[in-house]
Amino acid sequence: QLQVVEFGGGLVQPGGSLTLSCAASGLTLEYCAVGWFRQAPGKEREWVSCITSNDGATYYADSVKGRFTISRDNAKNTVYLQMNSLKPEDTAVYYCAADANTYYYCPGVQYDYWGQGTQVTVSS
Repeated sequence: QLQVVEFGGGLVQPGGSLTLSCAASGLTLEYCAVGWFRQAPGKEREWVSCITSNDGATYYADSVKGRFTISRDNAKNTVYLQMNSLKPEDTAVYYCAADANTYYYCPGVQYDYWGQGTQVTVSS
């Protein structure tokens, strides 16, 4: 079964850090575009970041640029989202998504496979 699963959510204080993981089964993430999205209560889902399948180019929403870093470990078939300098407005359910097609630019990709989400709460 093709699926992606997120790990690593939790409660963190403002200014703190958290790393989310996106693991896959039935998919080789090295050959997938992988995106991170988030949805806060009462708000629409928001694209956060993505990494392309071929050259590993990375892209970020303006709201997280300079604070979040997306990366991929091909040996572990896992994509990470390192989140630093977290703010209360980063509180949301974070989703990982993957698409097995080749993209040279990944913002706007319509992903085929979605995880169930992991809660990130930034609060003192």
